Amino acid sequence: MSVVPSQSGQPVVAGVVDRIPPHAYFLVSAVFHYLGPACAVLLFRHVDSLGVAWLRIATAAIVFAVWRRPWRCVLTASPAQRGSLCALGVVLGLMNAVFYLAIERLPLAMVGAIEFLGPIILAAFGARSARNVAALVSAVLGVGLLTDLRWAGAPMALAFAFANSALFMAYLVLGHKIAADGARNGIERLAVAMLVALVVVSPISLRQALPALTHVSLLAAGAAVGICSSVIPYMCDQLAMARMARATFALLLSLLPAMAVLIGVVVLRQVPTAGEILGIGMVALGVGLHRPP
Repeated sequence: MSVVPSQSGQPVVAGVVDRIPPHAYFLVSAVFHYLGPACAVLLFRHVDSLGVAWLRIATAAIVFAVWRRPWRCVLTASPAQRGSLCALGVVLGLMNAVFYLAIERLPLAMVGAIEFLGPIILAAFGARSARNVAALVSAVLGVGLLTDLRWAGAPMALAFAFANSALFMAYLVLGHKIAADGARNGIERLAVAMLVALVVVSPISLRQALPALTHVSLLAAGAAVGICSSVIPYMCDQLAMARMARATFALLLSLLPAMAVLIGVVVLRQVPTAGEILGIGMVALGVGLHRPP
């Protein structure tokens, strides 16, 4: 992906946004990518996991809709672009749902490691280089070690984790696609996708969220999870993707499994075993090695 230069005449705020290095946006996204879900795990004590997922998506959809007014983007989009936005919305909705179902049952760091198997497989099949084959072998062995440690006690949880991995792969592909025209256009399109995601998940998760809608503290906590989990990281992803080559973005993704471990230890007191650390480390190595086509 080529770097999108700043255009003259943009507002001062936009100029400041463009001057911040894209790597900084990625680091912010990396922190909140798992900090928000860690806070969601704490909220599971009071609200069902699917209900928390609905609160997360609804918050993001409302914030983006008020901020970016996405209906203007829909009116000017081509049929192909609208199709991509709908596809991204479906992916975001389902990805959030299965991710929360997984972290309700498995350590955050383990789900975070499995999440990256899909993108590595995609890269290996798209560009069959020795580097990508080595990355795939490392990631598969790491995930194999992690699933062997948990398979007997949580097969359904692992199914949710692998479904999240496949959807995360689709999110990266579609996210790069909508970011191709620049960060600001990407954020407007992301706002459309979040509204689609809300429509997709409401039939399966709105009922579980109803208890939180009548309690101010739970509603505020759910809104905070939505801002930390979706608004901040997805916005930063768009700002990074629009100005960063896909190979560079893929390399930086290797930081996320380590971030998941760190957040899990600090926030949730989920201290991984030696075997889990080895498995997560092998996945991180695979993420760092792979290069997308």
